Amino acid sequence: MAAEMKGLKSFQGGIHPPFDGKSLSKDREIVQFPLPEVAYLCMSQHIGAPAKVVVAKGDVVKKGQKVGEAPGLISANVHASIAGKVTDITFKPHPVTGARTQVVVIQREGEDMWAPGLDEPQDVEAMTPDDIRNLVREAGMVGLGGATFPTHVKLSPPKDKTVDAVILNGAECEPYLTCDYRLLMEKTREVIEGLRIVMKCLGCKNGYVGIEANKMDAYERVKAVVGHDAHIKVELLEVKYPQGAEHQLVKAILGREFKPTQLPIEAGAVVHNVSTTYAIYEAVKHRRPLVQRVISITGDGVERPANLLVRVGSPIEPLLKASGLKAEANKVVYGGPMMGIAQPAVTDAVTIKGTGGILVMSSAGEWQSHACIRCGKCIEACPYGLNPSYLSILCESEHFQQAMEFNLMECKECGCCTYVCTSRRPIVHLIKTAKYELGRQKARAQEAQKAKEAQKVQAAAAPATTK
Repeated sequence: MAAEMKGLKSFQGGIHPPFDGKSLSKDREIVQFPLPEVAYLCMSQHIGAPAKVVVAKGDVVKKGQKVGEAPGLISANVHASIAGKVTDITFKPHPVTGARTQVVVIQREGEDMWAPGLDEPQDVEAMTPDDIRNLVREAGMVGLGGATFPTHVKLSPPKDKTVDAVILNGAECEPYLTCDYRLLMEKTREVIEGLRIVMKCLGCKNGYVGIEANKMDAYERVKAVVGHDAHIKVELLEVKYPQGAEHQLVKAILGREFKPTQLPIEAGAVVHNVSTTYAIYEAVKHRRPLVQRVISITGDGVERPANLLVRVGSPIEPLLKASGLKAEANKVVYGGPMMGIAQPAVTDAVTIKGTGGILVMSSAGEWQSHACIRCGKCIEACPYGLNPSYLSILCESEHFQQAMEFNLMECKECGCCTYVCTSRRPIVHLIKTAKYELGRQKARAQEAQKAKEAQKVQAAAAPATTK
């Protein structure tokens, strides 16, 4: 074991807080939370086009029945997480982006029964890669580590790309969150079987499991389950954020690099996190759509941190109250402290597929930021080799095009720079704002171009006039 600890794999840059908050919920076993009375199912729970509503107000639906259908490749189906009646189809603010998104509202009624054809054991050995991809696509599977990229797309690499490594991300480097750790501890065999399903789908013989060294019990348990399988290696990683990010994980485990704007497929790898891999197992082995997931409720703002199995679309207020929401709690964050999104109102927020944790803080305060003193700490911490200080200055001055020249789009917004900033500058916020504004400018330019082309077509179609 000492030898293994000495050979910890890692990457350049990154940070690790002196208190990572894992101890608050790491020993809390997964508990099924009571079903919500009402489920609010966003049609935008993934990267890509929103799902198209395929039910109507007044319809009675079963658990797992499709209520939103993916309109294209980069999208994902949405399923009823409870049995009941569709009482409304409306628009509500998205819990992450804040943008208004279409929502199907279901009032719980009747027994918690799966829709016909679901929850049936499947013969994985007899399946082809296309069979697996189809089951994953139908199940509405997305990346549950936070990115929410449609999983079936990851399982469909371009024909000119070769995948020789599938990596299971068990690092869970985001402070406070422990949902993946608990799955590794309690559903070890299912998670590893999910990894094997992914390997079978991709025709890949090399599987890797990356686990940080602060989760030695999970490391030992996974090694025991993997056993003598020569095709799967369990790697021990240095405890450092963002060790679980795709670029850093591929670098640490395989020693390969690819541009921040590229996907791991460029390095011959596919990466899935623990929650996603478990959900893949559920979809392929048991034909169960993605209607629930484990969520860590944690932080010093709750009396009883927990890891709860929660239906998608559940209001978060009952979750927080059940965990002992403190009166002095003053901030609720979707996700962890590094990349999470603070919520403006607890009562209006609901869970989505990508909700891996809800961090409640009672000690969150405001601080005054100051001018950059050029200390260089953010440059040392950036795992992508960028100059966050200069990028933030350009963004703050609204020199967006110049920021693009300094690789603005390569920033993954991991938060390392903001964490180490001596002047407490909101570096990530400034970069996010710049990206958003650039997106708006691009959209306006496209609209103007379309209007110009429409005018040309209209002018060409107009009848000739004579003097």
